[in-house]
Amino acid sequence: MHEIRNALRALQAAPVVSAVAILSLALGIGANTAMFSILDSLLLRSLPVKDPRRLVMVGQLANGRTSWTNPIWEAIRDRPELFEGAVAWSSTRFNLAQGGPTEFVDGVWASGRYFEVLGVPAILGRTWTTDDDRRGGGPDGAVAVISYAFWQRRFAGASDVIGRPLVIERVPFTIVGVTPPGFFGVDVGRTFDVAIPLGTEPLIRGKESSLDRRSHWWLNVMGRLRAGQSLESAQTALGGVQPQLRDATMPQDWREDDKQNYLKEPLVLDAAATGSSGLRTRYQRPLTTLMVVVGLVLLIACANIANLLLARATARRHELSVRLALGASRARLARQLLSESLVLSGLGAILGLLFARWFSSLLVRQLSTATNNVHLEMALDWRVLGFTAGVAIATAVIFGTVPALRATRVDPHDAMKTQGRGIAGQHRFALGNLLVVVQVALSMVLLVGAGLFVRTFTSLANLSLGFDRQAILVASVNIQPLQLEPDMRADLLVRLREAAAATPGVASAALSVVTPVSGNTWGYRLELLDGKPIEIADKGVYVNLVSPEWFKTYGTKMLAGRDFTAADKRGAPAVAIVNEAFARKFTGGANPMGRRVREPARPSSPNPEREIVGYVADAVYRSVREPVPATMYLPFEQNPTPPSSASLSVRSASGAPALLTKGLAAALTGVNGGVAITFRPIADQVDAALTQERLVAMLSGFFGILALLLAALGLYGVTSYAVSRRRSEIGLRMALGAAPSGVVRMVLGRVALLVGLGILAGLVTSLWAATFVTPLLYGLAPRDPLTMTVAALMLGSIGALAGWVPAMRAARIDPARVLRDG
Repeated sequence: MHEIRNALRALQAAPVVSAVAILSLALGIGANTAMFSILDSLLLRSLPVKDPRRLVMVGQLANGRTSWTNPIWEAIRDRPELFEGAVAWSSTRFNLAQGGPTEFVDGVWASGRYFEVLGVPAILGRTWTTDDDRRGGGPDGAVAVISYAFWQRRFAGASDVIGRPLVIERVPFTIVGVTPPGFFGVDVGRTFDVAIPLGTEPLIRGKESSLDRRSHWWLNVMGRLRAGQSLESAQTALGGVQPQLRDATMPQDWREDDKQNYLKEPLVLDAAATGSSGLRTRYQRPLTTLMVVVGLVLLIACANIANLLLARATARRHELSVRLALGASRARLARQLLSESLVLSGLGAILGLLFARWFSSLLVRQLSTATNNVHLEMALDWRVLGFTAGVAIATAVIFGTVPALRATRVDPHDAMKTQGRGIAGQHRFALGNLLVVVQVALSMVLLVGAGLFVRTFTSLANLSLGFDRQAILVASVNIQPLQLEPDMRADLLVRLREAAAATPGVASAALSVVTPVSGNTWGYRLELLDGKPIEIADKGVYVNLVSPEWFKTYGTKMLAGRDFTAADKRGAPAVAIVNEAFARKFTGGANPMGRRVREPARPSSPNPEREIVGYVADAVYRSVREPVPATMYLPFEQNPTPPSSASLSVRSASGAPALLTKGLAAALTGVNGGVAITFRPIADQVDAALTQERLVAMLSGFFGILALLLAALGLYGVTSYAVSRRRSEIGLRMALGAAPSGVVRMVLGRVALLVGLGILAGLVTSLWAATFVTPLLYGLAPRDPLTMTVAALMLGSIGALAGWVPAMRAARIDPARVLRDG
């Protein structure tokens, strides 16, 4: 404690230096803690359930599939010898509105033993049982369990919430329980508001229920190993029943070759203590990259503080020499200086924790979109606190050890004789130079990375998509709760489109199954028919069902042929429109007009031949990162099974699509008040698709600039210190006739050498490290010469500016005063 008190007094004696050091450390440690807490929550933290180490996920090795059909789930559930218990679930969003604009909450379909197998009890009421998971509802009817957060938010924590009704997708459910506040489900990155049993799915989806469909892959399956059961033995047991399981769940309408693959693909088990997460798969590489970035920023801050402490130790050499002369041991002095470093680091860590809480919350908000609310547990558990403490100690050792050891090597006799002036040797000066070179090199690496990521985001944000992203509003309409027959569904969707097109301010309106950049796809293999033997394409084609005026609404250019018309409906000749990528892939780039195509027939659904009657320009389909795929557009009304939901895209005549929502809502509910509607500008959908690139560009740019400023501060500090150390020499040079301009050149020459060496080292490191970020780039080579040149010029300019001020100060030294004082 004595050393700590002395350290605090020493820091108070130099408040400016201490404040700069603590703030630099707070930013560095806080950023590292924030990134680690997100990585910990996403990658490392176990699920908040009973004994999560015994949980395993059922997957498929061949294609990485983790979703399954309900028949497959039931086949696993009905084999109790495989696991102690098994669960199935599917995350979704439920609409609580009775009609019109939607009111979505995060939901989950889950099997009857879901809460029992996970070991999650209710804090109020009960969880459901296998009796509640019967098709159509159990003895208590359709029941629901709600989360603690939803209970607080919607019901204000009312104690009488048990037994209250909750209307989900216009089906009444009864609330029977509330889960503990720490339980968010098993999908890391998501949470749930409402959970309902799988058996109630037909109540909501009616005739479109997926419970008996062998080709609808929508459930995740997790098992709990028995006590003493290993992952390997469970895998062996699962492999033993796989032939029967696969044979009993074979999709009836698959082709023969697909069936054979289905039978052969092995099922695998993976440890699932950390849960399941699509967010983890998507963001593991970007977040790990950003963790490296903030680690480099912390190293730059440490180098900066080490330079500050070297200079401060030199200024205190008289004090240290007196203490040595009075009998203090060098170990005692080193311990005191290290204590000061630990106090600095500790204060920086405390302030950094506050910064980390804010910064991590900001990052989570940046990951969220309008349709995907990201939830990560950011509590300061022992791992996060341990990481912060470890970083604080490591930084103290990194920036404090060498300055402390160097400071205790002062000769007390020389220091007393000269009262501490001029004793710092050239080796301290060289160490400061080395630290500056390291700072510049690391800053170069961060600037190159930031440049690559910012240019990637800019390229994607300004990419020509093949459609107009500014004037279009998408209304997702869901008519499934109305339980209409197929013919009535098609008629209602057409009437909704007509009502939208007649709304004031709407230039055009069109229906589609898939909207651009939504992440959704629909595709199949294709046969080309030219009066020759059938040629089966090697990879198939993406498909979209669209109504007349879809291309006009999106501003996609028609190159040849015609658009769909109202006459292109069921019973009329089957037609199709294709894009340029289709022509390049299937016809060698030749005009495909008049060619005939069809999907290879399935046993249960022979498909008609289609004539290509239109040829349109390429437009992005699923992702802005992917090349435009071969795409075939089919008439919306020629679909033999009209969908129960569709996207209604409208083009604003004024270019302000958000202003159309009120009028469109009135027009659509005027056709049928039971239609559920969700509005979203297509521009927001495109922006959401760039969430990862925006996040990486924003953070790498921020930390690149911070690194640049820290490097400039370090260069300024070491140059100013060098000028002050050489003040007598410079004064003597000027007394002997040296011009001020010569002094400026001398100082800037030294700065140029340090910056040049740092840039060179940074370039070499960047060339090596650039390949690791290749998957995160778009349209750029990882060793892009322009990016590296701009980064070098920025560093050189900042270095020149940082050295200019001390150089001008040196040029204004009065030689007479220096010689008189010396």
